[in-house]
Amino acid sequence: MIKKLADEDIRQAASLGWASNSMTHSDRVVIITGATSGIGEAVAEAFAATGASLMLVGRDRARGQRALESAQKLNCKAEMMLGDVTDSGFANKVVENTVQRFGKVSVLVNSAGIIRRGDAVETSDDDWRLTFEANVNGVFYFSRAVVKAMRLTGGGSIVNIASNVGLVGCPGLAAYCASKGAVVSLTQAMALDHAKEQITINAVCPGAVDTPMLVSAHTKPVTAAEVLQRNIDSSPQGRVAAPAEIASLALFLASEGARHITGVAIPIDGGFTAG
Repeated sequence: MIKKLADEDIRQAASLGWASNSMTHSDRVVIITGATSGIGEAVAEAFAATGASLMLVGRDRARGQRALESAQKLNCKAEMMLGDVTDSGFANKVVENTVQRFGKVSVLVNSAGIIRRGDAVETSDDDWRLTFEANVNGVFYFSRAVVKAMRLTGGGSIVNIASNVGLVGCPGLAAYCASKGAVVSLTQAMALDHAKEQITINAVCPGAVDTPMLVSAHTKPVTAAEVLQRNIDSSPQGRVAAPAEIASLALFLASEGARHITGVAIPIDGGFTAG
């Protein structure tokens, strides 16, 4: 469980559409937060495979270097900035540096986030605050900064990685559910505000995904295998998604083929929210 995309995975994904004409991003400049792990890392590899130029954002230097090297192996122009997405000044600096380095910002993928488990009574003030700072404030700060840049170049796309529990409730995840619901609402509001500026803003709402976050922050001792099986059992399809599947949807929403799609929150959870 939980593995980095191998070169063969990327080639197979490209053959399925990542590098097709409608999904080519060779002229795009993409900022990806949370690019050093999980969904964010898969998104970075997906855009790199289509020829985009990347500004990768993360907190861990070692993992950042690994993500940067993966992108560069695909002959992609890529740079890395380390910092805290909850700092509005850092968000502004990332956008400014991206424009200086690459000339514009075409796409923002807000993938950085954290999870804290517990019902309302079990959730401390700090856990509530930290969850909203990372999952909501970070999305807002980067989106606000990017909109200002996109206005100067005729538009662009913002893709927010939310969650299916931002659409439906889930026991034991009070702060996480609330934060992802806020991301969905922010997505809709900003999509309406900036539609006539040709800026599309959408939310991807994954269910269980095979990433480190799936097995993190549990309040009771549990093995990765137990967590995985529990999520498999609750899935109508009987499986959890791979990060590359989430990346494929993000890639499409940022493509020319999705220019008339804005303000939507799309579940990608094997039918979980249909139940």
